[in-house]
Amino acid sequence: MAMSRTLTARFLFTAEGIVEYPVLTLTQDGTIAEIHSDPARVAQETTVLTACLFDIHNHGAKGVDVMNSDLQGFRKMQAFLAQHGVAYYLPTTVTAPVDFTLQALEAMADAIEAPRREGEAQPIGIHIEGPFLSHLKRGMHPDRYLQRPSIELFERFQTAARGHIRLMTIAPEPNAIASGSSSDAESVNSFSSLPQHSALELIAYATERGVRCSIGHTNATAAETLAAIEAGAVSATHTFNAMRPLDHREPGVLGTVLDDTRIFADLICDGVHVAPPLVRLWLKAKDATRGILITDALSATGMPDGDYIVGDAMVTVCGSRALVAEDLSCGKQTLAGSVLTLEQAMANLQRFTGCSLAEANRLASHNPAEMLGRPELTALSPGSAATLNRFDTDGRLIATYLRGRSVQV
Repeated sequence: MAMSRTLTARFLFTAEGIVEYPVLTLTQDGTIAEIHSDPARVAQETTVLTACLFDIHNHGAKGVDVMNSDLQGFRKMQAFLAQHGVAYYLPTTVTAPVDFTLQALEAMADAIEAPRREGEAQPIGIHIEGPFLSHLKRGMHPDRYLQRPSIELFERFQTAARGHIRLMTIAPEPNAIASGSSSDAESVNSFSSLPQHSALELIAYATERGVRCSIGHTNATAAETLAAIEAGAVSATHTFNAMRPLDHREPGVLGTVLDDTRIFADLICDGVHVAPPLVRLWLKAKDATRGILITDALSATGMPDGDYIVGDAMVTVCGSRALVAEDLSCGKQTLAGSVLTLEQAMANLQRFTGCSLAEANRLASHNPAEMLGRPELTALSPGSAATLNRFDTDGRLIATYLRGRSVQV
């Protein structure tokens, strides 16, 4: 990998705006020393430099499932992500037996704390998606492993993760696990000694400790959603999917999330999870400041069709659809995440909505960083890491630079 001493382009898209004819001077360690405009020097440039991408919801890629991976597997996946423009990501759990989850969190913490290697995306925290979800909107998450909200169980997870949990998807409504469900039996039998709490108490507790909470896999009403926002929730997980449908008299979680300007809302923009007209509605509602693009990618991403493991469940991938194998055997089609890359999500958003490359990039870089309280990760200014993507005039990713060093795309 060659070290770039300067980087030039026709445009540089930053969180603050657009720089024309930029020349970026880099230090030896890959930090931006200076940015200035030089129209004469770069008059022939046509490409665009942007912040690298940040995927806050990723279960795996290239045959690697983050719930079942060792450090070697994480590094394989991280090289793949970097080749697709991702500099930072949150390995994301799925609901599974608690002991299984604790082991997975320890392995994720190992990957986060491992020495950084060139040419790899960096895991900067963990996203736990479950087990505090609604059994009515569980999607691919096994009903038998869902748990009632518990601060003590959350702390067990955070201890195993060595403090690296940064984002938690949670259903905010009371009684998200209905009495008599299979998950209720698992919860009572395995964790009857642990005090139970309301979801709002858990949201407030996690928020006070720097963990962002995202509303998802939920059948919450509008009032329950607003209560979660007041308790500290800052985002919504894969908007439209695994949520109470919109009703003209009961806006529910979906109507509230789309309307409330305080909250971010992320979306899987693969054309499978959400139809293009609703992608356009989402972007109009959340605009360039509160929308976030995610992948919800599985281990099948970057791999051929077939059967793949996610946590302790199997999914069957055919084309652009990943389906829960157990449900499929019963004639039911349940989406189990995606095989999307974040650069594809950006391209799809531009195609579905007509938005600009600058806007699509913001939703895949600056907004997730801001939601997590880490805007410095995607900042492009003197003193920032020279971690950028280069796009051609057709919006295709043609180069990635991690701390100034090029990654083969």
